[in-house]
Amino acid sequence: MSNVRVLVGTRKGAFILTSDGKREKWDVSGPHFAGWEIYHMKGSPVDPDRIYASQTSGWFGQIIQRSDDGGKTWFQPGTPAGAPTTTPEGMPMGESNKFVYDTSEETGKPLTTHQFYDGTPHPWEFKRVWHIEPSLDNPDTVLAGIEDAALFRSVDGGQMWSELPGLRGHGTGSQWQPGAGGMCLHTILLDPAKPERIIVAISAAGAFRSDDRGATWKPINKGLHSQYIPDPTAEVGHCVHHIAAHPSNGNLLFMQKHWDVLRSDDAGDSWHEISGNLPTDFGFVIDVHAHEPETVYVVPIKSDSEHYPPDGKLRVYRSRTGGNEWEALTNGLPQANCYVNVLRDAMAVDSLDSCGVYFGTTGGQVYGSADAGDTWAPIVRDLPPVLSVEVQTLK
Repeated sequence: MSNVRVLVGTRKGAFILTSDGKREKWDVSGPHFAGWEIYHMKGSPVDPDRIYASQTSGWFGQIIQRSDDGGKTWFQPGTPAGAPTTTPEGMPMGESNKFVYDTSEETGKPLTTHQFYDGTPHPWEFKRVWHIEPSLDNPDTVLAGIEDAALFRSVDGGQMWSELPGLRGHGTGSQWQPGAGGMCLHTILLDPAKPERIIVAISAAGAFRSDDRGATWKPINKGLHSQYIPDPTAEVGHCVHHIAAHPSNGNLLFMQKHWDVLRSDDAGDSWHEISGNLPTDFGFVIDVHAHEPETVYVVPIKSDSEHYPPDGKLRVYRSRTGGNEWEALTNGLPQANCYVNVLRDAMAVDSLDSCGVYFGTTGGQVYGSADAGDTWAPIVRDLPPVLSVEVQTLK
């Protein structure tokens, strides 16, 4: 029988939840890296023992951690055995993980500035790693999406990282703006059928696609409408919260935007709204059923100023028709006085025959459903605010 491992990143450490295929009883391990913000953890799809974690602190900076035994032990790639596991204040990535920015061929200087809408120059910064995406075929190759809005790759298991400069070097880079949470590259999608394709999303710049392994990029925001920017239908500048896809169909994408739930049937070349009968089309998270490419999940939030469920009722909404027609999933979820949020990377699915769905809240609860969302139960309560949830299905 397969086992399930749920990787939970929180404001004050990482937690690993494990269960068998029934998903009724859970073991909780953690906190790992207690007191540190763990923005994201992700396991390799080709090595079940390999997990990467983004560990960050305003005091010590940003570190990438790696486990080669399923989360039992961790180390910083490139750090000698017995070396300290923290970095001096102010050192961007620590001595263990080197993130190397690209440099301009003309000046030899780093590509380190962009502009606000009024033309005021603003320097690019390295603040944190928001999302880690391991390769689909090599456990030592991994991508990292950072703030400010850059994509990096490591080919040696996280020791050295090099920027894919074509993204920020795209002609629209000077128009990118930070969203409320910063200018974060928070979504990275890889297509098993097209290994040369990478899709990313940036808040608040929009979605971008590369069809040549990250060398060149194009904005894929046609059909997006954002009334809060100078040109509501601009090529870039949209606050995309998350994008999801099913591995069997990389052309079918689902997006949760800052207002609007959308769908693309052509790998992002065009989008159309599928909010339908949702109580509100604002939210952060979106995900797709493991076996049904047209079954999609969202968690509506009241508004961009009130980040909690409408009417204080925590409801996951599911569409089995690829959007427009939505049903509220409430069995086992609090339906009164619930004012938590579900952040953009805080939902995931397993790949068991009866698809499991998991999400975490800013109130520290992690909920799981072993029947595709029909019924829910808390796996664990009272964790620090949950930043991310990922799942490994272990054979």
